Amino acid sequence: MKTQKNGNDLFLNFSKSLLSKRQTHSCTSSLKTEAIEYITELIDFLFPHFSSKVYYSSEDVLAKLQLMERNLISLIKNLNSHFPGDATETAKQFIARIPEIHDKLWFDAEAIYKGDPAAENIDEVILAYPGFMAILIYRIAHELYNLNLPIIPRILTEYAHEKTGIDIHPGAQIGSPFFIDHGTGIVIGETTVIGKNVKIYQGVTLGALSVDKSLSQTKRHPTIEDDVIIYSQAVILGGNTVIGKGSVIGGNAWITQSIPANSIVYNKSEVRVRSSQEFEQSIDFII
Repeated sequence: MKTQKNGNDLFLNFSKSLLSKRQTHSCTSSLKTEAIEYITELIDFLFPHFSSKVYYSSEDVLAKLQLMERNLISLIKNLNSHFPGDATETAKQFIARIPEIHDKLWFDAEAIYKGDPAAENIDEVILAYPGFMAILIYRIAHELYNLNLPIIPRILTEYAHEKTGIDIHPGAQIGSPFFIDHGTGIVIGETTVIGKNVKIYQGVTLGALSVDKSLSQTKRHPTIEDDVIIYSQAVILGGNTVIGKGSVIGGNAWITQSIPANSIVYNKSEVRVRSSQEFEQSIDFII
């Protein structure tokens, strides 16, 4: 009898705790699904490469923009108490920024096409390049982030992360054009600032030296100035670290201090030919 009572008390306490958390942390259950549906709808609108709908007139385009605004209002309302702001005004401000987002993205796509000898045309870049898709979703999420919209921008960039292997925080500030080549494993932190005409290869990390929660409102990630190239697996850390304009950062470099403009930084490779007496047994790795 005592055991049953203790069990009832346990579940009663659990139910109170569960209900409290559901009230405090509630979002509409469909928030993530609808956020992904919205980004898909917007991508289809911005790039005919992904859309089965044809727009024949300016009136068609304007009508779609009005629909996108209404859909965004509905999406924002799914945040419930997480967003006490005006959903209608926020959606209106975002829609007003779509032409600028569109221009930047075409500029990005053109830069990738011109900078990659393997790209046959700009349509291939838009349709098939994971680097472009990550930039596309980031630029949309970044504008929502700048409007102080919580949760949704991060859902969008994590969706891009899942699809492309490229992790860009929506708070990062990235100029246009921006070129991600290959891209898998790239991480760009929240307070990173990237200038124009920057090219980054796979595995690059632009991160923080410290992850202390008390530093969440400070600049923790590096600044990359215009015309910089960062080759694969380079790691650049710290909010005070600035990579000067026109610099080239070689693969596997580890950088925690500022680099002057027009610098070249690389890890020195060393090739050593072993003698037959150096090893008693041959080295044989099977991976």
